[in-house]
Amino acid sequence: MAAPTITKIENIHFTHRIENLGTDYNGFNQVYEQGGVTESTRCIVCIHTSAGVTGEYMGGAVPAHVAHYLLGKNPFARERIYNDLKRGLRHTDRTAISSVDVALWDFAGKVYDAPIYQLLGGWRETIPCYASTYHGDDNGGLDSPEAFADFAEQCAEIGYPGFKIHGWGNAPIEREIANVLAVGQRVGDRMDLMIDPACEYETWADALKVGRACDEAGYFWLEDPYKDGGVSIFGHKKLRELIKTPLLQTEHIFGLEQHVDFIVNGGTDFVRVGCYEDGGITGAMKVAHAAEGFGLDCEFHGGNLAHRHCIAAIRNTNYYELGLLHPLVDNTKPPVYPPEFTDELKNVNANGHVLVPQGPGLGVEMDWDYIERHKSGATIFE
Repeated sequence: MAAPTITKIENIHFTHRIENLGTDYNGFNQVYEQGGVTESTRCIVCIHTSAGVTGEYMGGAVPAHVAHYLLGKNPFARERIYNDLKRGLRHTDRTAISSVDVALWDFAGKVYDAPIYQLLGGWRETIPCYASTYHGDDNGGLDSPEAFADFAEQCAEIGYPGFKIHGWGNAPIEREIANVLAVGQRVGDRMDLMIDPACEYETWADALKVGRACDEAGYFWLEDPYKDGGVSIFGHKKLRELIKTPLLQTEHIFGLEQHVDFIVNGGTDFVRVGCYEDGGITGAMKVAHAAEGFGLDCEFHGGNLAHRHCIAAIRNTNYYELGLLHPLVDNTKPPVYPPEFTDELKNVNANGHVLVPQGPGLGVEMDWDYIERHKSGATIFE
């Protein structure tokens, strides 16, 4: 029997409206803003095949040059496609690998009538979560250490076993330290606590000061603290030598080799990985297994269906990142999936776990009526 081929690729764009959300001082971080409206554009990638089975994924659009490369290729040849795109996109944006790879895994799961996590060798059917906050604001939302502590307590009552702070990008470092300590004092005896400054602290010294506060409060990790952009192996190795709190790095480097370089040169404790940044499921699983080989845990960046499948299939991980969340901002994700597969504040079970989909491929049917009602355009390659 002849191998199937990729016959058509669609990028279907639709919009989603988020109420009470704006941006902060620099225009990048999303924060609470009463009466504000954020229009989000999302994309569904559909890879059609001669087998009559279509792989689908809500991610980034497939660029024209990547789509033309894919046409006629064997949709089962994920490893070859991953390596071709890794090389072919080396001068541009390698995040374009992600949607292609995940959609091809969705295709394979549908053909074999199995969820992706089972194809990966997975076993667990629920995953513990940490609540990951929107950035701090000065608009009456997460606008003080007390507000963050109140929200952490709310998340603990819902059942979350972990809570991660995204603080204020332009705050005095004393405010960041006060936030670390206030949340630790309020819920540190019942939750794992993390902080992600998102590379916004001005200096390495600021990172050191917050790291020492994390030591005092017993934080689980400190992530991407200062304005090196999260990529300095030497700087983070020095920080590790002076604080006890583990570092979580490697969100802002790309692919297997750079992650291994960061590990062997002592730049991190936990290893950050993501399907978007690291080449889809194929690339992310390479990083996860490499981390396992070094005896380290691998933590996936952000939530989505692909990450639920990956996390369910590896031993060396601790949490699913459910976010971004805010006590005064509802419906932050487009309702394309049923609630139990949509990352909103209350869509976890009593133990703070999310479900791993059990259907074939990514395992959850999309609400195509919603997508069509909010459709803003499409591109087709064939």
